[in-house]
Amino acid sequence: MRVPASKPHLSLPRILEMNLGFLGLQFSFGLQQGNMAPIYSYLGASEATIPMLQLAGPMTGLLVQPLIGALSDRTDSRWGRRTPYFLLGAVLCALGLFFMPLSSSLLMAVSLLWILDAGNNITMEPYRAYVSDRLNENQHQVGFLTQSAFTGAAQMLAFLTPSLLVWAGMNQDWVDAHNIPYTARIAFMVGAVLSFSTILWSIWRVPELPLAPEERARIAAEPKGLGAMLKEIGSAIRDMPLAMRKLALMSLFQWYAMAAYWAYVIYSIGRSVYGTAEATSTGFHSAVLTNGEMAAFYNGVAFLAAFAMVPLAKRMGAAGLHAICLILAGIGMVWLPHVTQKWMLFLPAIGIGIGWASIMGNPYVILAGSIPPERTGVYMGIFNMMIVIPMLIFSGTMWLFYDSLLGSDPRNVLTLCGVLMFAAAAAVWTVRERNAQGLPVGATHKAAA
Repeated sequence: MRVPASKPHLSLPRILEMNLGFLGLQFSFGLQQGNMAPIYSYLGASEATIPMLQLAGPMTGLLVQPLIGALSDRTDSRWGRRTPYFLLGAVLCALGLFFMPLSSSLLMAVSLLWILDAGNNITMEPYRAYVSDRLNENQHQVGFLTQSAFTGAAQMLAFLTPSLLVWAGMNQDWVDAHNIPYTARIAFMVGAVLSFSTILWSIWRVPELPLAPEERARIAAEPKGLGAMLKEIGSAIRDMPLAMRKLALMSLFQWYAMAAYWAYVIYSIGRSVYGTAEATSTGFHSAVLTNGEMAAFYNGVAFLAAFAMVPLAKRMGAAGLHAICLILAGIGMVWLPHVTQKWMLFLPAIGIGIGWASIMGNPYVILAGSIPPERTGVYMGIFNMMIVIPMLIFSGTMWLFYDSLLGSDPRNVLTLCGVLMFAAAAAVWTVRERNAQGLPVGATHKAAA
């Protein structure tokens, strides 16, 4: 296979095709965000223990993504550098999704979540690196913000699917012997098919570029084995670019807030709009569906906002734009617990949607311009550690003060989320995008001299 002299400039339709697998991947994440906490409650878990039961996501992200990133950087196979990991992750993700709504106990649900999240994380990091590998630097913004758009579209569909089934005639209170609604069962099985098929489509339609001879020689010369992978991760952390170090504090606030929001927003709506805290009540089933509709709306906002951010990020910089978007998300989260009517929930959701679009795109724009190309995979994996560590901190700390400081009230959790988003905006404000040579993104050597 002939190695191209440079990365070909891809049209927008081809960029959409290469990121289509992100649609299936994020449909899976949307199902988790909207349904795992209720599934645990249906199976008997208390509100305070929900974060601990959701440790699978951050733990697998912490353990899997950096290793997969380092491995994929050093992979030279007949199927490509990233493709083998796409396929393995897609299979695990589809299996986890298919069997999750059939859970008969908390242990079964927790175990399946570990499988599902392992699959998601095996696929996620190489997918981020795939965009950086496949596109020239001047197309990184389009590539990553397109992923953000697909995140919005996929999660909009995932959150809305149960409500669509109810609107089509299914009874929202039709549950199995373990109190899990059949609407959730159908949604998860649709997700299993979608996640697998879209990933296959992307790698078939927009295959990876063949490696240059010098790159293949470098990979062949690299030491192999787990010890070498761990050494590479440690070396990459030691040599981490300044912009990436500055993003760490932002990520701490931003992702603690998002983890807390996803875990408790349904319970907040249940109390503020439907006046119930009982997981098996009709009011709680309505809160789950309402959250799905609201989340579908804010993900729709995210889908549109992601495309609008492409020219804005070029004009004002991804860091400044991200700070503004986080402030809007914080306002929405502080406002949400005070809403008592269903229709008004969609107003604060606008700010949350704009913030979510930025979270899934702009930090990666900053990152992709700051890291050396030959270490893209490992640095994308390390950056994911900055996402999952705050989630682990949330899982390990929320139960300590949920009752004592927050009064066992999920509405207070959402207020805390808003405050943390403001802190994340302050942290990212000073970050400036830099390329691998330490120059401002878009600057030339001559201009910087």
